[in-house]
Amino acid sequence: MSENHHNDTWFSLGLAFVGGYCDAAGYVLAKTFTGHITGALVLAAIDLAARDWQPFLRNILAITLFLAGGGLILISEQFIGSTPSRFLLSIVMAVELVLISGAYFALSSELTVKVGLFVCCLSLALGLQNGAFTKAGGISVHTTYLTGLITALFETEAEKQNRKTAAASTPSSGQKAKLLAEIWLAFVVGATVGAAIVLWIGARGLAGAALPLLAMVIGQTVPGRAEAKP
Repeated sequence: MSENHHNDTWFSLGLAFVGGYCDAAGYVLAKTFTGHITGALVLAAIDLAARDWQPFLRNILAITLFLAGGGLILISEQFIGSTPSRFLLSIVMAVELVLISGAYFALSSELTVKVGLFVCCLSLALGLQNGAFTKAGGISVHTTYLTGLITALFETEAEKQNRKTAAASTPSSGQKAKLLAEIWLAFVVGATVGAAIVLWIGARGLAGAALPLLAMVIGQTVPGRAEAKP
């Protein structure tokens, strides 16, 4: 296994943990899915039907900022297309770390719009993450929600069954399925840990998402730890 492939795997697991952690924290603290558009849309539809305008606007904010984060990544890639993708990922993780810290300070403040600011910070952070890290082990991955991962896992298993007579293709499909299953598990563990810690100590529990990000940012800056992709 190449060093880049190994690094991709660890980054995918770390970011999936952070994605699950922040999404669970967002729901516990603000009753909003900050990294899952489908869930936020369902909640917004329920709020609209109930004419509960404040949570409706929070869910719309979450959707808008998550999409804006992905859009910013697309725009950034147009301007730094000749720059290695690892450079962009390092910047995004650093910005995400700042936004998660900002979410904590917003919720801990006395501002009347503190919950809205909290949702904005977390949704933008996860939108940036979702746009910046899209491939690991040669396959498309998602580190902020499960629907795409589960679909990809089923597709990979179907591909393996359809090509089971070709011996060369089976190990590749098996590796893909293993990676997707590991990312799925990391997300679920992150969501479980995030929910438990935030329920226990409140907004301070966001530190549990910030610390893995800080470790990955430091890992990216240590010479020789990760080679830039061409």
